[in-house]
Amino acid sequence: MTPSPPPTGVNTEGLADFLRAFFAPLFLVVVSVVALFFLFTREITRFVQFLILAVAIGVIFYVPNIIEVTAKAIAGALGIQ
Repeated sequence: MTPSPPPTGVNTEGLADFLRAFFAPLFLVVVSVVALFFLFTREITRFVQFLILAVAIGVIFYVPNIIEVTAKAIAGALGIQ
């Protein structure tokens, strides 16, 4: 019986989809609670800043392939193949 070769690396197939599915409800709840807090305390400037930040984070997580493209760009900048 011959031993099987060791795995070449960590399998990250479907990791981005898992992260999107896991963090989507949590992200929406946190954004809603914080936005309501800023609106009820009448801090409109902080509300707008938070809304812009929330939209930017949402784009990062929900635009297809942006996580993969960003990860490849960072790996390439660090010299990792």
